[in-house]
Amino acid sequence: MTDDISPRFAQDLVRSQVDLRLAEAGASEASRAAAVKAMLHASLVGVDSHGVRLTGHYCKMLGGGRLNKNPQLKVAKRGAGSALIHADDGLGHYAAYKAVEVGIDLAREAGVGAVGIQHSSHFGAAGAYALAGAEEGFVTFATTNTDSMVALFDGAQKFHGTNPLAFAAPVPEGRPWLLDMATSSIPLNRVLLHRSLDKDLPEGVAATPDGQPTTDPHEADMLLPLGGVDYGYKGAALAGVATLFSALLTGTTLDGDFIPMYGGDDISTPRNMGHFVLVIDPDKFAGRDVFLRAIGRYLESLRGSPVREGGRVMAPGDREWAEMDKRRAEGIPLDPDTVRFLGLA
Repeated sequence: MTDDISPRFAQDLVRSQVDLRLAEAGASEASRAAAVKAMLHASLVGVDSHGVRLTGHYCKMLGGGRLNKNPQLKVAKRGAGSALIHADDGLGHYAAYKAVEVGIDLAREAGVGAVGIQHSSHFGAAGAYALAGAEEGFVTFATTNTDSMVALFDGAQKFHGTNPLAFAAPVPEGRPWLLDMATSSIPLNRVLLHRSLDKDLPEGVAATPDGQPTTDPHEADMLLPLGGVDYGYKGAALAGVATLFSALLTGTTLDGDFIPMYGGDDISTPRNMGHFVLVIDPDKFAGRDVFLRAIGRYLESLRGSPVREGGRVMAPGDREWAEMDKRRAEGIPLDPDTVRFLGLA
């Protein structure tokens, strides 16, 4: 999350400037609309690492040729409840939102819609796509694998990416139940922030190049999987789930084979990223009304559960929706580089 002392800007102003910069870089109207929507979601719920701060990176990749400015998505239905989308090397957000639409259509007929995406690129926050399905009344899962930066449990090299898993579900009243989690202990940006502040990292979240845990952000070369030193086998296995769905089922790129997102001179070669979206229609199981009543009771019970002194129980999504309300009222905090790039200085 961006520091509280960062300047804040109204979401409509941020949206218009992000759209302007992507348009100037040549992104088609459809692909940039998807990217703006997904980035703004991330910035509003506090996932700043995947929010509008990425606009400059995407513009650079559009200019270098890595990203297709006018991708033509191709959908191939592979079964009653499955499809593959060829993303034509465009902005990953465009293909991911399309996958949700295709998944919904499949789920209405088959009960489930499983959609793999090939020849894509970085798609930002996975939760944006899970949320899109839930807002239409469907239980939705979205994931992607990314370039290696996380060690295996007891490992001494970067193996998996941060590989997010995102789930969302409709609720009877209010905004959806939403879980969007990386399978690493912390995001890489947290290490970079601690470096800039010359502040120690928490125990068990990062490691040196030889795999030894460290709290020194200047020595940290890789992240540890969710669960840290003692229970990181859980996070490492969950990272593999993202790779299984996103790369293995789609025939795309393994974590260790990616052209790095950042660094290097090559910004013209597409990365052939894979993503995966699963959409489930409650009507084809116990029924939508039954599901909504059940999740309503579940959330009421969860939020009403006793708490320890000074504690607070929250359902997945509660923190994000509170942050969204705050940022809509007070503005979106932006780091100095993003402020300059968007022309907000």
